Amino acid sequence: MDSVFVMPGTVAAPRGGILRDPHNRYETVREALSRIDKAARDMGLPNISTRLIEHNDTSDRRGPEVQYLEIFAVSIATHHMLVAEGVEPVAIVGQSIGELWAMAAAGHLSVEDAARLAVARSEVLTRQSWDGKMLAVGVDGRRAESLAGLMDHPNLVLACENAPRQSVISGPRQLIEQVERVADTFGWPSLPLDVPHPTHTPAMAQAARDLRATAPRVPYGTGRWRVCSPWMGRDVGDDDPVDLVAGALTARVRMLHTIRELHAAGADAFVECGEWAVVTKFVEASIPGVRCVVPLSESDPVEAVRALAAESADAGPPRPYAVRVPVPAGAVATAPVAAPPTRVTVPAPTAPAPAPVSYVAPETPAPVAPAVAAPTTPPVSDGLNYASVLAELRTLYGDFLGYPPDLLGEDDGLESELGVESLKQVVLLGRVSDQFDLPDLRSNSSLLSVGTLRRIAESVVAGRAEAAGR
Repeated sequence: MDSVFVMPGTVAAPRGGILRDPHNRYETVREALSRIDKAARDMGLPNISTRLIEHNDTSDRRGPEVQYLEIFAVSIATHHMLVAEGVEPVAIVGQSIGELWAMAAAGHLSVEDAARLAVARSEVLTRQSWDGKMLAVGVDGRRAESLAGLMDHPNLVLACENAPRQSVISGPRQLIEQVERVADTFGWPSLPLDVPHPTHTPAMAQAARDLRATAPRVPYGTGRWRVCSPWMGRDVGDDDPVDLVAGALTARVRMLHTIRELHAAGADAFVECGEWAVVTKFVEASIPGVRCVVPLSESDPVEAVRALAAESADAGPPRPYAVRVPVPAGAVATAPVAAPPTRVTVPAPTAPAPAPVSYVAPETPAPVAPAVAAPTTPPVSDGLNYASVLAELRTLYGDFLGYPPDLLGEDDGLESELGVESLKQVVLLGRVSDQFDLPDLRSNSSLLSVGTLRRIAESVVAGRAEAAGR
């Protein structure tokens, strides 16, 4: 079983005592919590682990910095518990500021440096003191973006694409309140998010500049495990964590696309390194039927992890994964996963990176039908109409990509909205060409550059009509 560890962003403060059992059982958990505590004390903050390992349901809320570090402590402790029991990830994904937790878990930077960077990020956001707000809306990213566009304000934007029917809009408080009223008029469910710092909007540009200017540069490397960045749309490589965290403050988080890419590449289990099902709710809504595990939400977290470890052992060693790197438009490139690197200190480049958000569970679509291989010699009909061709294309593309066919909109951009990279589009167009006996279709490059199911269906209908008239 190929497991992906997912780390939540800004969620509610964890319950008191949530880490008591992991702390007592695992030396690696005790060490990680001790390192977070030391970093917190060095910055004038209270011990982070004390409340998390004692049965005390009251939260000592002394500012957002404590909340961020508590979330970090829970994520890193869960990661160490999983690894100690023999569950190793093929990749780690963080939602918003959860990308920072993912980098620390993978060894891209130290636990102490991750804690210091989280606090530095919180401090620049507090200093900016922006009167903004985030709103979760129960619609797809395209509709949420159109909804934000109605107000025509540069700082009111689609901030996060979490699931097929869950998006987040970020912007000035007064405009978000107007968006909420419009969403209600359309009958779209919405929920204001209780986050200390609304982010993922151009309004955070000054905070991003301040973070790059004031945060101490830290030693870093590529880490032991692959880290996928939903806002960069690629894996974290030789990237300065300060620039990554700063860049994400103004960037859109595309969790939906990252989840689907990992699943299409072979990931068949997603494990939440947090107290509740937050990111895994998005996973279940994006890939119905996929295996999701939230150890800390179980009555016996250790037993849940051991059961997952046994399933992974029965499934054999993980399949090799490729690291995605930035490539020119239309090109496809992969590189083997690097061995654990030697840490180096790198001068500060000018890149971008992750930030926080709290979420509402999305509506779960219908279960996915089992994938069916395309027949080698399919029947071909010369009297095809658009509706029947579109239905066949939705089935073909859905089976290949692991998507429910009814989630594939006929006007959705295959690459821009569904995240289907160019190489997969070439393979799929070849299958369409074979299925409908249209050999010229596979060389139609325009169907790759601006591919939608509508354009492909129309090309098939036209091609079959032309073939029937010969």
